[in-house]
Amino acid sequence: MTMPDKDENVEHFLDLIRRSRRGKFKIYIGMSAGVGKTFRMLQEAHTLLRNGIDVQIGYIETHGRNETQVLIEGLPVIPRRKLFYKGKELDEFDLQAVLNLHPELVIVDELAHSNIEGSKNEKRWQDVMDILDAGINVISAVNIQHIESLNEEVKSITSVSVAERIPDSVLREADEVVNIDLTADELITRLKEGRIYTKDKIEIAMKNFFQSEKILQLRELALKEVASQVERKIESEIPRGLKAERLMACISSNHEIAKKVIRKTARLASYYNSRWYLLYVQTPKEQGDKIGLAAQRHLINNFKLATELGAEVIKIKSPNIAKGIFEATEERAISTICIGKPHLNLINIILKTAVFNQLLNKLAASEIDIVILS
Repeated sequence: MTMPDKDENVEHFLDLIRRSRRGKFKIYIGMSAGVGKTFRMLQEAHTLLRNGIDVQIGYIETHGRNETQVLIEGLPVIPRRKLFYKGKELDEFDLQAVLNLHPELVIVDELAHSNIEGSKNEKRWQDVMDILDAGINVISAVNIQHIESLNEEVKSITSVSVAERIPDSVLREADEVVNIDLTADELITRLKEGRIYTKDKIEIAMKNFFQSEKILQLRELALKEVASQVERKIESEIPRGLKAERLMACISSNHEIAKKVIRKTARLASYYNSRWYLLYVQTPKEQGDKIGLAAQRHLINNFKLATELGAEVIKIKSPNIAKGIFEATEERAISTICIGKPHLNLINIILKTAVFNQLLNKLAASEIDIVILS
């Protein structure tokens, strides 16, 4: 056995130890607001409390729904901390109070929420990671449109760019992911009955987000996501003995194409429960002093996005992009290369190089796949 294998075995064992001390994590996923995620969490809290579990409500957002508000009664609630922000007094989730109290289980709603400036963590999902690390179990909830790698798909369905998002890695941390499912007709009926929004918002909601065709597409995304998480859990708990997938997304300074490649590769990595990398080959034409500040900023943001989605970022300098990809692929035993749909000019340039043909031959001989993402 080689040293890298030993190192990997030690790291795997340490990971098992850390996980055994860590809190268990359950996430309820829904296709939209109003499907009943918060309601289900509170029902579960009551059941756990009756069975002698020390349950505390860390943060619940009722959105003024009476049926949800009623369920909070009888449950221990950790008071929110009050903060002044831009001249207003706001309530915020109290992470330190949860850590100090250290209950067996805490309910933390609105997983994708952005914390008020000055908080310990920028996002609530980061608060949840701290709670889990402290050995406290967590039940939380999120809508499908808040998952980072689905951002572009959700935007194409709803024409809305969702600002508050969670990395896909947060879902992979969950021990259990549960879909709260309703038909489009049931959801629209709930809306009309005033069980989701107040009366003054119902008409606007029906003209925008709450349309049958949009709901059906979001429902399909939610069902696929939960199925993918179940598949991942089966694969991790029942090893099949197959060669592990290793994906590598290759990007350029074209930030729009790069974002799509990053998100779609992250989805593939999540589906295969595989390790993945982001490769950027900097040619002499793309050196720091030869591309604009905006392009540099976009590159940095894309590196950050890939890291949040679980990638290891690789930056190399080479006058030949294909050669750079070839070398990085060999060094890291990559099984699948993911690239964006190139512009015609780029295709002509690449196809004229002997190195690209050599790369294709190498991939074929090594049974390495290449995926062109549109």
